[in-house]
Amino acid sequence: MNKKISVMFILPDLETGGAERIVTTIANHLSRDRFEIMILLLRKQGGYLSLIKKDVEIIDLNIERIRNSLKPILSQIYRRKPDIVFSGFGEVNAYLSLFIKLFPKIKFIARETNVVSEHVTRKEIKFFYNFYNNYQKIIAQSDDMMNDLIDNFNIKKHKITKINNPVDLEFINEKLLISTKPESFKYNYKNVVAIGNLSARKGFDNLLKVFSRLKNENIILHILGDGNDRELLHQMKDFLGLKKVIFHGRQENPYQFLKFADLFILSSRYEGFPNVLLEAGACGTYSLANNCRGGINEIIQDKVNGEISDIENHEDFSQKIMQILQGHYNADSIKTSIRSRFSKEIILDRYEKILLDLMRK
Repeated sequence: MNKKISVMFILPDLETGGAERIVTTIANHLSRDRFEIMILLLRKQGGYLSLIKKDVEIIDLNIERIRNSLKPILSQIYRRKPDIVFSGFGEVNAYLSLFIKLFPKIKFIARETNVVSEHVTRKEIKFFYNFYNNYQKIIAQSDDMMNDLIDNFNIKKHKITKINNPVDLEFINEKLLISTKPESFKYNYKNVVAIGNLSARKGFDNLLKVFSRLKNENIILHILGDGNDRELLHQMKDFLGLKKVIFHGRQENPYQFLKFADLFILSSRYEGFPNVLLEAGACGTYSLANNCRGGINEIIQDKVNGEISDIENHEDFSQKIMQILQGHYNADSIKTSIRSRFSKEIILDRYEKILLDLMRK
């Protein structure tokens, strides 16, 4: 029996976000015959901690700010000498890239979380992307992300592998079984759902403007999520007089909203690879997405599981919503469209293969 390959994943914490979700899923899924796994966290907190399998070692640095974490991260890598370091978070990826050459025996992988040129605005972080080619492998979640790294950051094409995000169908189906119709879903109304952090990049301001054109229709918009722009968006709702828009805050079980929704809307200005679009599809719900960068066009199969339209054109987008709500869509074909391309098995096998290939080089 060969020695197992040790992999160290690095994340700020295990709060319930996209990157944290993927790393949790990969760590749990990797074959225990071949790999031993540790997760290095800046802070040992977050909703996904409870989902991590018991045989995964959690290392807690107990540090608040990412910029103070560099030295402790490097000393942990030096002490533990893993075979592979897998960094799953944009800012940490950037900082780490400068120091990879200090560890010639260790392979480094970065999983990129956004279309970098749209997401990273601070000059001092952009600087680190000059060293990004030090990574042995960079994982991009979408073509948009991959092309951005090649065109705007001169990353060598052979270093990048595209792997879409998986959707955890078993987990979602378990949640759907216990999901009852939310009380706020009114009879004789169409219920439209949007989910995301209440921040500018998610474009809820545009969505409210779209809904100001649908005031007289029997449509309720349910927005799930919390964030810095909460006050602003609530004020905007009042200012526009939107009585049929409900902010639900963060929900323990968003799938109950998706399951009974007549339509899911993604209003983002840009994305990495939007898990929530996969999750809506896994619940059998049709989606209408803004035509933004970040893998939307790889998820939406036109008129099968959803459609794409330009939300900046508020009038057109509102007409599109009306049109879709008058149609009928087959929940099973929506689910199949997602399962056949993004199921956990398909995607996680690709991650495992990358880790094994790295060790052969």
